[in-house]
Amino acid sequence: MIGGGQLARMTHQAAIPLGQTLRVLALRADESAAQVTPDVVIGSHTDLDALRRAADGATALTFDHEHVPGELLEALVADGVAVYPPPSALVHAQDKLVMRQKLAALGAPVPRFAAVSSVADVDAFCAEVGEAVVIKTVRGGYDGRGVVLTSGVAEARAAVEQYLSDGVEVLIEERIAMRRELAALVARSPFGQGAAWPVVETVQRDGICVTVVAPAPGLDPTVGAEASELALGIASSLGVVGVLAVELFETDSGGLMVNELAMRPHNSGHWTMDGSRTSQFEQHLRAVLDYPLGDTAALAPYTVMGNVLGAPSTPDMSMDERVHHLFARMPDARVHLYGKAERPGRKIGHVNLVGSEVEGLRERAERAAHWLSHAVWTDGWDPHA
Repeated sequence: MIGGGQLARMTHQAAIPLGQTLRVLALRADESAAQVTPDVVIGSHTDLDALRRAADGATALTFDHEHVPGELLEALVADGVAVYPPPSALVHAQDKLVMRQKLAALGAPVPRFAAVSSVADVDAFCAEVGEAVVIKTVRGGYDGRGVVLTSGVAEARAAVEQYLSDGVEVLIEERIAMRRELAALVARSPFGQGAAWPVVETVQRDGICVTVVAPAPGLDPTVGAEASELALGIASSLGVVGVLAVELFETDSGGLMVNELAMRPHNSGHWTMDGSRTSQFEQHLRAVLDYPLGDTAALAPYTVMGNVLGAPSTPDMSMDERVHHLFARMPDARVHLYGKAERPGRKIGHVNLVGSEVEGLRERAERAAHWLSHAVWTDGWDPHA
């Protein structure tokens, strides 16, 4: 697995019961996955020699992130390495303009968009679709980075002018009036088998996912089926191998719009570790190894995941003590920590809660995640009272 972050760490956990060893290409020996796997190559994902060292003797090569240059992946394919997803598919998660153009050609529902080479393009686009638009960097943006929501032409022009002056390629999209954000998570094997998990609701704050509810509460079953079929169709059309996350907008009119694609295990699928018969991490391994895919059925009516994000200032209380207190209050909480230093807004772990009453689970998951981040109970609970 190229990349040593938390996704690689949790994929390593899933590899163990399958009798597999996950070799990780990590930048540093203290990265999340490098802390736990015995097979680590230290090097950069932009260094072909490092990629070749990681791939040497491996059954398959896959990714913790989508930032490996396509030309390097093509070189690995020429070497005979089984690269999954293949570079011809992965480019659609690396380049948002290529992704938008391909999805539009496939007839998938996407916002109106345009490539931008000058501020004059902003004027023309806004004249056509209205002044509420989104400016996105074509490559490299994630967790709200590289995305500017604008409310007027002047603001959009300023954002584009800044990006272009820095040599950053951007595109422009219409802003979608939406009820909420959804995610359809699927997997596909080289054999062509596909599998889909229940469609989930994702809640974002400052561009970062904070909560995932599985399945999405109150989602029309017809819309849910449409989202899953859309995601499976995209996976097949692009030749994806492994897990594919299709981030969606549920529009005010009840329709769907594709927002983003991710071709790897994804934050919207962390709930599957405790709420599904097959986790996204095991499924990703099954797919890239061309095993038959696992059962994606939910184990309970609802699972809610709360992301643990670094607080503005690191609490004096150790994380170990915070976990101790959380388990004393919520013995059913499933905690997954990533071995990462705490920084403001950084994803350092997540908490899953499984049950039958969605709003209670949502409140508890968000409270648990806040406690692990801040060492403060949002309801003032005192364990010693």
